[in-house]
Amino acid sequence: MAERTLRGARLGGQSFEDERGIEFAARQQVGYRCQQNHEFEITMSVEADIPAVWECPRCGSEALSIAGIQREEKVEKPARTHWDMLLERRSETELEEILTERLELLRGGEIGPAHLHRASKR
Repeated sequence: MAERTLRGARLGGQSFEDERGIEFAARQQVGYRCQQNHEFEITMSVEADIPAVWECPRCGSEALSIAGIQREEKVEKPARTHWDMLLERRSETELEEILTERLELLRGGEIGPAHLHRASKR
């Protein structure tokens, strides 16, 4: 068994592979500066979409790109209220008709809280 062991290798040691014949991907250095004037560079692929903002490794605040890359402004939808959604289903005249109809039923005692119901005339 001692004949088959690897000699000269140790656990967690170095790799025996060398870097000859390996072509690395094209890279670029992207510079950033935070509000504390900390400047740093990040190595990125040439093909990567470069972000406009990166976290500063020294203070943790947002750092903006030195190259002048601007943030993309996200288009936000205006908030839809219950009234807006209701108007998508019914017109205002229909809503007025429904309201008067329901008010008549409420005043007549046909609908509403159980303790306010009157005995129906039927």
